[in-house]
Amino acid sequence: MLCIGLEGTAHTLGVGVIDSDGKIYANIRSEYVPKSGGIHPREAAQHHGVVLATKLQEALEKSSLTFKDIELIAFSRGPGLGPCLRVTATAARALALLLDIPLVGVNHCVAHIELGRLVTGFKDPLVVYVSGGNTIVSAYEAGKYRVFGETLDIALGNMLDTFARAAGMPHPGGPKIEKLAKNDSAEFISLPYSVKGMDLSFSGLLTAAVNTLKKGVQLEDLCFSLQEVSFAMLTEVTERALAHTEKPEVLLTGGVAANKRLQEMLQIISHEHDALFGAVSPDLAGDNGVMIGWTGLIQFIQGDILDIESSQILPKWGLSAFEFTRT
Repeated sequence: MLCIGLEGTAHTLGVGVIDSDGKIYANIRSEYVPKSGGIHPREAAQHHGVVLATKLQEALEKSSLTFKDIELIAFSRGPGLGPCLRVTATAARALALLLDIPLVGVNHCVAHIELGRLVTGFKDPLVVYVSGGNTIVSAYEAGKYRVFGETLDIALGNMLDTFARAAGMPHPGGPKIEKLAKNDSAEFISLPYSVKGMDLSFSGLLTAAVNTLKKGVQLEDLCFSLQEVSFAMLTEVTERALAHTEKPEVLLTGGVAANKRLQEMLQIISHEHDALFGAVSPDLAGDNGVMIGWTGLIQFIQGDILDIESSQILPKWGLSAFEFTRT
């Protein structure tokens, strides 16, 4: 069964084509990059609306398919930015009506996890989901992904990108911070370490890093220190969740999953707890339509299909609020 997945929760418009055997036919993306500052929701939505038709056609051409071959439409229903979600939801409804095929609304967070399970082959992992909008440590239990720790304010990816902008680095900032942090002569600068129970707070760390930057310290030293402190915070929470759940695998997904230093730190604690470690590849770790299509196929098999009238977006649709039966 062939499915088109439409992703549009934030800055990325994604169109993916995947079948029920997990074969990926196309993974097409277009990212909105603001001229300054963070994401402007309505500008991002306008970007998605402008490029969507072209990216749909590009995905079909790459797959050597036509619309007649598609049997299911899935879209990111939430959580995310309302204006962006409405663009892909409207397109998905139109395609479902035009092609007379079923429509499925997918939880964006669950989609990251389920695609991660597909590409790693993991069955029951502890999940570390880190991106521009989310920082969550989660595991599946009794029909839901339960949250064992999360950010109390801003997400890890957002924190890194905001610091990068303050330092004059172009978007995306995370990879540039990682590159500067690899300087072998970098020296550690003390920064706030804020773990509250099983949750994390990055806003104070960000403020301290920006204030320290203004003092004229070496940027390489600050990038190195910012990574070490923030990743150590996340690793601490992950290790305690792993000790509690005793899961056999640790899965790293989301846009920040591409960071090699974060992978290294999580791999060390996974090994110490006799758990396998896996990270989603960069081309599938960030927001994409393939993850929406794959999770949509899982939901369709379970009979989770939307009527057009009931397909409203859910911008605050949290991970643990979604009941989901895994395959």
